[in-house]
Amino acid sequence: MKLIIQIPCYNEAETLAIALNALPRQVNGFDKVEWLIVDDGSTDDTINVARQNGVDHVVKHAGNKGLAKAFMTGLDACLNLNADVIVNTDADNQYSADDIPLLVAPILEHRAEMVIGERPISAIDHFSPIKKYLQKLGSWVVRVASNTNVPDAPSGFRAMSRATAQKLMVFNDYTYTLETIIQAGQKNITITSVAVRVNEDLRPSRLVKSISSYIKRSIITIVRIFVIYRPFRFFGAIGAVLFTSGFLLGVRFLYKYITGDGNGYIQSLILASILMGMGFQTILVAFITDLLSANRKLLEDLRFKVAQLSSNEADKADKKLEQK
Repeated sequence: MKLIIQIPCYNEAETLAIALNALPRQVNGFDKVEWLIVDDGSTDDTINVARQNGVDHVVKHAGNKGLAKAFMTGLDACLNLNADVIVNTDADNQYSADDIPLLVAPILEHRAEMVIGERPISAIDHFSPIKKYLQKLGSWVVRVASNTNVPDAPSGFRAMSRATAQKLMVFNDYTYTLETIIQAGQKNITITSVAVRVNEDLRPSRLVKSISSYIKRSIITIVRIFVIYRPFRFFGAIGAVLFTSGFLLGVRFLYKYITGDGNGYIQSLILASILMGMGFQTILVAFITDLLSANRKLLEDLRFKVAQLSSNEADKADKKLEQK
């Protein structure tokens, strides 16, 4: 059994050595523990620091692609390196590496296929009240969209099995944390959480440039989640509100017309017609997006099966070489 700990990096030369020195080289249940960093176009000394501190594998982006792309690049590299379990953590040493055995235990015990590290958000001093609220709001949205029960969805400290990593595909360029949990819920991947500790803050968050920027990105991410993963519910709800509003205005006009007072409410009839038309069209969009969502799921399943076949062929080739 091989465990690979991956760390997405972007200009992390100042903190990477601290994070790496805390990582374990032995974890119960695994024959090998390897480290991998994904250098997301760093312009500082990140790669040299990684190599000086014993990193086994370095994958480099030609330019900064963003955290979500770096995460997926890391997963692909870990799969190519025949990892049985993958742990993702941060280069700023936010999470306690001593909790990695706790994180992988549910996978080794076959109780889960993905494990999320639950931080004590309420007790983290460097999180502002609005950030704590948005973290909790994001987790609630993910629970609604994924039918899972993950208390800390934005946590990047997580472990997953090989098969789970093969199934994931992130569309969001901003972050992977929420989307991967929703995919896990939709793909019937067994997911659980374990309480983990956090370390002192070594640097400001790269994702939170300002409170206004964080709020904007969080709202956009939440809306995109519902559009991509719950399109019928999203567009259907909007269409139902529009159609119902128009219908009620139409009923109001009919009442006034029947009682002999309809001449002064022609504008209500026009607005009712517009709202009902918009509502009907939006409901049609809901059905179309639902069909597109079903097609996306089929493509994701096909991608997973192709990945499994490629992996099996690679394993067979390795065994033949060993026999020779």
